[in-house]
Amino acid sequence: MNGPANSGAAAGSGSRQPMVMLALATVGFAVNFWAWALLSPLGPRYKELLGLSGSQQALIVAVPVIVGALGRIPVGALTDRFGGRVMFPLVSIATVIPVLFIGLAGQKSMAALLVGGFFLGIGGTAFAVGVPFVTAWFPRERRGLAIGIFGAGMGGTAISALTTVKLVTGRGASSPFLITAVVLALYALVAWLVMRDAPGREVPTAPLGARLAATARLSITWQACILYAVAFGGYVAFSVYLPAYLRTAYGLEQADAANRMAGFVIVAVVMRPVGGWFSDRYGPMPVLTAVYAVLTVGATLQSFTPALAPWATVAFLSMAAALGAGSGATFALVGKVAPANKVGSVTGLVGAAGGLGGFVPPLVMGYIHGRLGSYGLGLALLALVAAATMVFTMTVVRSAAVGRAAYASSGPKPPSRQSPGHRARPSV
Repeated sequence: MNGPANSGAAAGSGSRQPMVMLALATVGFAVNFWAWALLSPLGPRYKELLGLSGSQQALIVAVPVIVGALGRIPVGALTDRFGGRVMFPLVSIATVIPVLFIGLAGQKSMAALLVGGFFLGIGGTAFAVGVPFVTAWFPRERRGLAIGIFGAGMGGTAISALTTVKLVTGRGASSPFLITAVVLALYALVAWLVMRDAPGREVPTAPLGARLAATARLSITWQACILYAVAFGGYVAFSVYLPAYLRTAYGLEQADAANRMAGFVIVAVVMRPVGGWFSDRYGPMPVLTAVYAVLTVGATLQSFTPALAPWATVAFLSMAAALGAGSGATFALVGKVAPANKVGSVTGLVGAAGGLGGFVPPLVMGYIHGRLGSYGLGLALLALVAAATMVFTMTVVRSAAVGRAAYASSGPKPPSRQSPGHRARPSV
């Protein structure tokens, strides 16, 4: 049986190649996420132009997110098999097609938007390509920071939020889609020419279904799914619902609410590599425990709808920092623990859990506000979930980590005692 990922320990040692590969992967993640998020800012426009109901508008925005989340499962497994050097250009070129379709012909009916949005979800699967690709290039003690830096590519959603409506207003309805398609095509070309998989990358040979079934049985898979559903799911939920919340709860103008949402996203994006770096330095367990403690306090404070300045601002920015750091720490744990030839499969399942976790809070918040006229109970429920996740981290996840450490210390000594530069064969 393969042990935890370790192939990156010697990959690219003494060269800048790992950092170049990390930069390429991060740019690819950001560009694909930019495309993935193109429909969300235009939801109100489509509602007005096409006479859609609120639920129809929500469906148009939700389809690419759902497809992108679920699509990470097979794409992660395919990345284990074929590598990021093949999958990054492939995903990027595949995303160009729906982007062009929506930009040139897909904005005239709800049906066309749903078809285009379905295939636009391909862009959201890029995350499951990048994590195994980056993991293979770095030794275990540096993977937290490396995966955190890669994860900052989720800021591509902020690019879409800040530019899409302005481009439509200033240059026409097709302009953001055409620009994004060009950038995707250019990136795919550069990735194909420059990107390389790490030396010694372990390639699985089992069938896709068998690999996914084996991955689902790993304890790290379901533990990380729970952690990431709360951390990244919370980020997705706030990035989608925060403008509506601020307008309803505090009476802000649309532009002011959008700018504050962008600030929330930026803080979360910046904190993701910080969470990875702290995980390298102190271990993922203390970081994750602190993250969910901060999230519990912030959500509890905000459940009372305090004054926007300073308390609500402090609460939301604290939660943004916690959610970003928690997302980085979760995949630092995955990168350190998951078997080398299953990192992509684990990433696909965990990434899907995070994406789907973002759907529940907006639905709950909207339902509670419709029934009670207040968001307080919804935020109190978030605080309760965060507290439960903190306890889960301190008990179940920590116990599993201790068990893995004990097994590693009692088993055969790792090849790290061999002379520098010597690579042992992977265990079988």
